[in-house]
Amino acid sequence: MADRPLVEVLETPALDGPILLLALDGWIDAAGAAAEARQRLLEGDPGRRIACFDTDRLLDHRARRPTLHLVDGVSRRMEWPALELFLLESTTETDVLVLHGPEPDHEWRAFAEAVVDLCRQLDVQMVVGLGAYPAAVPHTRPTRLSCTAGSADLTERLDFVTATVEVPAGVQAVIEMEAGRAGIPAIGLWAQVPHYLSATSYPPAALALLAGLAQLSGATVDDGPLSEASLATRARLDDLVARNPEHVTMLEKLEAAYDDLHDVRGQLPDGDQLAAELERFLRSHDDG
Repeated sequence: MADRPLVEVLETPALDGPILLLALDGWIDAAGAAAEARQRLLEGDPGRRIACFDTDRLLDHRARRPTLHLVDGVSRRMEWPALELFLLESTTETDVLVLHGPEPDHEWRAFAEAVVDLCRQLDVQMVVGLGAYPAAVPHTRPTRLSCTAGSADLTERLDFVTATVEVPAGVQAVIEMEAGRAGIPAIGLWAQVPHYLSATSYPPAALALLAGLAQLSGATVDDGPLSEASLATRARLDDLVARNPEHVTMLEKLEAAYDDLHDVRGQLPDGDQLAAELERFLRSHDDG
């Protein structure tokens, strides 16, 4: 099995300064914000498949089982989980490549090296990862984006919150660091989701991720129904909170803490608290 190539390149198109968007399932994604942003990008744009990875090497199929399609009791088709690289065709200003599928269970270093090799072949100018985490922020304020970067100089150029904290890493972080070592700018965008909403859908966070992606890449992203869904979510939450005086008090405290952080590039208020919150979130969302 080890002799089989980890990645099969199907075509090498001529691209104009493309960016690579990492949109893998299985990592920290409070409220499913990154998945929702990815779905919006891919909706109506299946794109061109550029490369595919050997999931027999990368995935534990007992944890991510294939789907058997039965017709009148007869096994007709087996649908296997796929890890693939696509070129979006609906973005005109900037070529956008999307790597999506389940986060690998095995061979993270080899996987990251293969992704960076693809970046070299396709002349990728920037790697951007998406994620979201629960934070002590209110739903009544704009969603803040935090960032991780492959180099210190990148953080100086970004108008996002940074932090000093130790947290479990996902494969996107491994790719980010490998790309940085290869001289390719690499950035992780993380939406801060109100901690009391981390287990439910929260469209404002997905909308913020798409806006951050557009800011970084220059690509025009159609947010479609997300703006309307964000307004509806805010109205629904306002109504629910207003019914409970204790919730109103909690929200006011969160708003005051949010407003005190005047410089959005400042440090997060409490790194230890953030790490503990992430640990709890990971344990509660362990997919086995």
